[in-house]
Amino acid sequence: MDKVKAFLKRKNIEISVKRYGIGALGAMAQGLFCSLLIGTIIDTVGKQFGIPFLTMPVATINEVSYTVGGLASAMSGPAMAVAIGYALQCPPLVLFSLISVGFASNALGGAGGPLAVLFVAIIAAEAGKAVVGETRVDILVTPLVTIGVGVTLAAWWAPALGAAAMQVGALIMWATNLQPFLMGIAVSVLVGVALTLPISSAAICAALSLTGLAGGAAVAGCCAQMVGFAVMSFPENRWGGLVSQGIGTSMLQMGNIVKNPRIWIAPILTSAITGPIATCLFHLEMNGPPVSSGMGTCGLVGQIGVYTGWVDDVAAGVKAAITAQDWIGLLLVSFILPAVLCPLINLVLRRIGWVKDGDMTL
Repeated sequence: MDKVKAFLKRKNIEISVKRYGIGALGAMAQGLFCSLLIGTIIDTVGKQFGIPFLTMPVATINEVSYTVGGLASAMSGPAMAVAIGYALQCPPLVLFSLISVGFASNALGGAGGPLAVLFVAIIAAEAGKAVVGETRVDILVTPLVTIGVGVTLAAWWAPALGAAAMQVGALIMWATNLQPFLMGIAVSVLVGVALTLPISSAAICAALSLTGLAGGAAVAGCCAQMVGFAVMSFPENRWGGLVSQGIGTSMLQMGNIVKNPRIWIAPILTSAITGPIATCLFHLEMNGPPVSSGMGTCGLVGQIGVYTGWVDDVAAGVKAAITAQDWIGLLLVSFILPAVLCPLINLVLRRIGWVKDGDMTL
């Protein structure tokens, strides 16, 4: 046992919740933002402002055309895997080999791709670190072991993990069949939680074509998480944290949630409040691209999606006009209510000692 411990220490392999549940998880969120989320934002900006360079195909691979944003989104698996490898302090040969591992895990995992990448990339990275520098043909052995272990596990685990993630989508679809009040709560909470977890809420919403009132509730839940975390963690993270979470992703807080799950209470309760407000009071519908339902305030993609839905409905004659109540509802649900309710709920949690200073520091 002592020899094993000495070997792991020499190889910088630390099997701990801190290393995997905080370091790797937090880094993976950044990889997701720098690929899938930023790619979706680029595509949305290009379409809404009519920027030719952002809307025209810049590459065609296997008869599939990609825009600039499309290329960024396609690289989400490799980006997440490399980010995880960076957090695990992988040597260069291991780090670069994780590109293939991330691609395979994300592709085979479907909507649960990020979850598959997290598990598979961690094991593949540690396997690669274990053999690096142990042979004279390191440049061959290390990539073979890292990619071999990673792709094998991806083929074995990723589909199951993807199916498990899709169960979240099934719950969301079940919730949409309920009456608006309960549906507003269920969808808002579930999609909001999925947004912060290492599961692609945007991919789930796209796969399920989550639009209409259910899409509006999903937007409310995502905004409660993103704006809620951004505002209530402002004392710790200041303006950088406000921007990175408010128009980036609340997944950046996942590492802190692992350390103290109680910091998640305020955003979840906020989403349970704003969800039914969106569905019952303002009848907020997402009739734009379904992927926008799971984006929240990330690059304002959720709000742009609602707006494009309004425009399309007006053009189709389904909606008479975009009213002041539409805009008031969108602003309240997306920004104002989360910014007010979440810090107030968190203040109560602070007073009873469940949350303390530094718990949400990025």
